[in-house]
Amino acid sequence: MSFASPLFLWFFTPVVLAAVLLCPRSWRNGIIAVASLFFYAVAAGADTWLLLVAMVVNYSVGPFLEPDQWDRRAAGRRRLLIMAVSVDLGLLVIWKYAGFATEQLDALAQVFGGDFPVTHLILPVGISFYTFHHISYVVDVYRGERHALRNPVSFITYIAMFPQLIAGPIVRYREISDQLPQVRSHRLDDIASGFPRFALGLCKKAIIADSLSPFVTACFATPSDQMTFAMAWLGAIGYTLQLYFDFSGYSDMAIGLGRMLGFRLPENFARPYSSVTITEFWRRWHMSLSRWFRDYVYIPLGGNRHGAGKTYRNLCVVFVLTGFWHGANWTFLVWGLFHGALLIIERGFHLDDAPSGTRARIARRALTMFLVVIGWVFFKSADLSSALAMVGHMFLPDFDGLSDTVVTALTNQRLVIMLAALAILFMPAQPVTGPLLESSRSTPATVLRIGVMTVGIVYAAVLIASGTFSPFLYYQF
Repeated sequence: MSFASPLFLWFFTPVVLAAVLLCPRSWRNGIIAVASLFFYAVAAGADTWLLLVAMVVNYSVGPFLEPDQWDRRAAGRRRLLIMAVSVDLGLLVIWKYAGFATEQLDALAQVFGGDFPVTHLILPVGISFYTFHHISYVVDVYRGERHALRNPVSFITYIAMFPQLIAGPIVRYREISDQLPQVRSHRLDDIASGFPRFALGLCKKAIIADSLSPFVTACFATPSDQMTFAMAWLGAIGYTLQLYFDFSGYSDMAIGLGRMLGFRLPENFARPYSSVTITEFWRRWHMSLSRWFRDYVYIPLGGNRHGAGKTYRNLCVVFVLTGFWHGANWTFLVWGLFHGALLIIERGFHLDDAPSGTRARIARRALTMFLVVIGWVFFKSADLSSALAMVGHMFLPDFDGLSDTVVTALTNQRLVIMLAALAILFMPAQPVTGPLLESSRSTPATVLRIGVMTVGIVYAAVLIASGTFSPFLYYQF
């Protein structure tokens, strides 16, 4: 069930919100837990059992991971933590990477004249996200930063909460544990604050991202020997915009839904394309993922506390994992290594701080955007050869135009939307539209809020009703 589907928008969400609004406050978590399991079962089908197994394991070990006053069970708690994390990662590795791993073994075996059986498993929707939620829970409890949940309904509410279950934001347990007790009283205020944020995300997805999708797909599907300079740049810039509006749109919808249900989910985007350095880009792009890797991988590895060499090693580890977390394909590994290398270069040459001069900032911002666009080509491409061919055409100007397929996909309406979407590349870093729309009572925010909730959401609803919506891009991860 997609956030941008009629079933979700016109039936599921109104029923859940009405139940939360009209029923006693003490029923809130139970309503959300039941609705979330139903939502996931519709989306994942038979694979729902993987989520249930992971929840049973992590909920069961939680109370035994808490340290006591003297921590006399430190060794036992550590073994239990390793067991729980191993189960979580084991489910993720088997279902997400078994096919990729066996394909590589088969390719190696064929070099020596043999073969290796290839395993093909369907990737369960949302497994990358709920795995990270489970790990956050057991690690935060083990560290003594938060208490384990004794109420299974509260645990299900955290892990399976439908706004963030499929594609984030990745909510660390420490960020939401204080919100799980059902103490809120301003339910109408929550809905009034959350709905404009939800509407903004829906407009981003239905009006902009889905409009860009056809010609982006056509550009990237063009065979390497037919690719041109114009198609390569059109596809790369189009995908840069499509991915941002699709994923940030999903995040806005999730944060808005969470707010309407009484939860404040963490921000996930903060105008990333306004970044002046790659370091700043990763402080603004998919922020919940960056924070998760920082807290549970980078800092435990030593962070930047043990000299430059180990800092660079830790950055490489984090971005190899970041790349492979997105998918079992060499293109994601190259994308991760590309960004890791850029971060190391910036840190090594003291370029991670933004320059002060206006001209220098403009130049660095243009360079950062150029490097981000190049990276997205690897992220989007089906394989390395296609990515390299497309990047090669981006550096080799020619006088050839667009193919007939791309011209057909690039209608006047889509061209206008793309040109309007390009404005995001030139906007200042502040203010960030989502939080401004949700909380500010300024005149610009009010005008934007009214526009989104009237013209914007009506137009988005028409597009959805006509069947033009597509699954969110991050559903595949």
